[in-house]
Amino acid sequence: MRRRLKAIFIGSIGNLVEWYDFYAYTAFALYFANSFFPSNDPVLQQLNAAVLFAIGFVMRPIGGWLFGLLADQHGRRNALMLSVLLMCFGSLVIAVTPTYASIGAAVLLGLARIVQGLSLGGEYGASATYMGGSGR
Repeated sequence: MRRRLKAIFIGSIGNLVEWYDFYAYTAFALYFANSFFPSNDPVLQQLNAAVLFAIGFVMRPIGGWLFGLLADQHGRRNALMLSVLLMCFGSLVIAVTPTYASIGAAVLLGLARIVQGLSLGGEYGASATYMGGSGR
């Protein structure tokens, strides 16, 4: 019983981290869109930020498939740890990416959102299986 509760707690914390990082982008996109996307039109900047948000959701099924394979071959715990680390990495890349004026940061931001989408998709299935199973 103690082992199962520990597995549920660990899986829930991972799920919390994944969704927090994924939605932090949404909450702050309004504020950083003008830094990452070149345009004099704020609506166009917001649409570009929304497209990158959508890319994260499009990548979720692919992440579910990819991390499902990893979980089957290397264990659910390893797949969960990798998905949380990738989500943190994607968030770190977003945090340290310079503005568009410096290097044209939209590409780096897009890659970070792809990593976050893959990670979130992979965490969902692996977490549900991990919490429902024995925690191995």
